[in-house]
Amino acid sequence: MRLCAPVYNYRSADEWVERHIKAGYGAALWPLGRDAADAEIDAYAKAAEDAGLVIAEVGAWCNLLESDKDKREANISYVTGQLFLAERVGARCCVNISGSKSARWDGPHRDNLTPETYREVVETARRIIDAVNPRRACFAFECMPFMYPHTAKSQAALLSDVGRDGFAVHADLCNLVNTIDYYYNTAPLCREFIGSFGDRIRSVHVKDIKLDEAATMKVIEVPLGGGFFDHKSLLGECAKLDANLPMVLEHLGSEAEYAAAAARLREYAGELGLEFVRL
Repeated sequence: MRLCAPVYNYRSADEWVERHIKAGYGAALWPLGRDAADAEIDAYAKAAEDAGLVIAEVGAWCNLLESDKDKREANISYVTGQLFLAERVGARCCVNISGSKSARWDGPHRDNLTPETYREVVETARRIIDAVNPRRACFAFECMPFMYPHTAKSQAALLSDVGRDGFAVHADLCNLVNTIDYYYNTAPLCREFIGSFGDRIRSVHVKDIKLDEAATMKVIEVPLGGGFFDHKSLLGECAKLDANLPMVLEHLGSEAEYAAAAARLREYAGELGLEFVRL
């Protein structure tokens, strides 16, 4: 496994790599857009390759179920371009969410989990993958609590129905904690999900969650170690997969907060006799 988190205050590809080495991160989030100059893209990709720094993912964050047809087509074009970029630089995956019928791009909506929406999601994934035909990178939808894939079952269905080798799994198990049973039983959730998809999992987002005491059920993100998620179970299951699997810390506000979360995750790993790959 390789730790991954955002890094700050770099002005070149070499400085970007050095920030990861100094922080002890063996994987990186791709930092450039597809509109960057070819020479700059190539420089960052080469610096990562030369250092043995795994490119965990290229983000493609937008709403693929946008209600406005022109905007939706523009978003599909953007994600296709990001998958081309991921393939070019050798990233493990290009990741987005499947999309929402809500006015908010990642918001809940009553139509997000209908059979009709499911068919749209499948066809859109096929269209993006077929346009690129990737050989190194994969396309994946991040798990979300109120859109596909929202359970291990719906993730398995998507893998089968999209039916492309270039379609993979992006695991964010905190996002699957959408029932009280899951909240108090995250260890079985980890075993079920990680065990079901194995090396089809290309990247893992890591954070922590806590149940708000006010009714009704509301789960909020908190700094890693301050919540209820069983990270030792997550690490134990992920350690069974390939050694380059990125464990991506997210949604923190500063370099210091990421460093603290990384230290806590290393502590958990150490208690299990595990280590993260360092450069």
